Amino acid sequence: MKTAYTTKASLSKIAKDLQALEQMIVLLPVLKKMPTIDVSEALSHMNNQDLLVIFEEFTKEEQAGIFSEFTLVRQLSFFQQISKKRFSKIFEQMPSDARADLFQVLTQQEQIDLLPFLSKQVRENVLALSSYPADTAGGIMITDFATVSKNMSCFEAMQKIRLDSPSKKTIYYVYVVNEDQTLVGFITLKDLIIAEPDELVSTALHEDFIYGLVYEEAESIAAKIDKYELVALPILNDKMQLVGIVTHDEAIDVIQAEHTENMERFMGIISSNEEMNYTQTSIFEHFKKRVFWLVILAVVGIISGLIIHSYEGALAQMMILALYMPMVADTGGNAGSQSATVIIRALALGQINMKAWMGVLWKEFRIALMLAVCLGLLAFAKVVFLSWETEIPQVYSLITIGMVIATALSLQVISSTLIGAVLPLVVKKVGGDPAVVASPAITTIVDISGLLIYFSLAAHFFNLK
Repeated sequence: MKTAYTTKASLSKIAKDLQALEQMIVLLPVLKKMPTIDVSEALSHMNNQDLLVIFEEFTKEEQAGIFSEFTLVRQLSFFQQISKKRFSKIFEQMPSDARADLFQVLTQQEQIDLLPFLSKQVRENVLALSSYPADTAGGIMITDFATVSKNMSCFEAMQKIRLDSPSKKTIYYVYVVNEDQTLVGFITLKDLIIAEPDELVSTALHEDFIYGLVYEEAESIAAKIDKYELVALPILNDKMQLVGIVTHDEAIDVIQAEHTENMERFMGIISSNEEMNYTQTSIFEHFKKRVFWLVILAVVGIISGLIIHSYEGALAQMMILALYMPMVADTGGNAGSQSATVIIRALALGQINMKAWMGVLWKEFRIALMLAVCLGLLAFAKVVFLSWETEIPQVYSLITIGMVIATALSLQVISSTLIGAVLPLVVKKVGGDPAVVASPAITTIVDISGLLIYFSLAAHFFNLK
């Protein structure tokens, strides 16, 4: 029975696969008119044998473009199940940075198996790019760029560019180098088009240019491209020779990856260097990324319980305090997280630095004062209008209790805002990443400080024990 069931299941799967392949073949005219990224998404879930069949309907350049948009996990699956000779035809047409990214995640044996099928130029290129750390300019740069000599005429320069046939998306800047590949400037494609054919390249040369170094951090490179609104940034080695460029597209990827990493850290999730897709990541992997901070903070949160326990007598004498304890804690946590988020973003964008820390705290203090007044008045109104039926000791009025709770909340907002601002600055000062000041950590810290403020103030005004 089991064998029969397995056979039926296998036949059912084969039938579904054939049906999916037939549907894709019917849709080929539509697929060929779609953007590459959309075609990649449509084909990414096909099995590898069907994908090979569909790929035959596209040119080698189109195959490489579609394949480059797959996730690394999908690329590896495809690579491991087809012949290396067949795969090399796609691999050679891939953008140089995508080639290097894939090559770096192959095992040493897989690299050895692939290299003999590559042309000498591609083999040397992929080995050179793969030698750079992934988080540096060398790790994200591409080598698809055009170079000319400043002594060429504009007509000769255009002829050389046509001969070199660089990638279309990197043609806007044409880099001017001397005999040993030292970068002396650049010209734009627009400069060449509007210039007279016999005019020398040197007459339109831009000698002042922004550049990056090959071992410079990828985040720094992306920041330069963003700051100066560049289409691409030239990457130089220590001899000022042009070795590659980083495009605006790659800079966006770096910025998105950094934002994702910062967001995960700030929310207390351990970041991973591996590319992770939410739906394709196992439950256990998600668990591992989240559990560390939550366990640590749960342990630290015991302090809050000890504070409440020490004021059990005060709560028994005035139960109304228990009703508004969550409001004070939540408001403080929100104020602290807001402040930390603003400061971390400003640090990341270079809008503030450590020399201006006093000015930052003074500004946050004034903001906190205004927030405290606004939220304090709201808390007072909430106590007076919503708790008029709550049982309270006869010696105190609801107005007095409302003022004490509002004062405690206002002080909590001020202290929480300053804590949220100070922690990222302190971490930055000691050389750490401000994003590691996780939002759950700030919330836990301000919860503790808020409870101390709340009960200390209540105990003082109402003589509670």
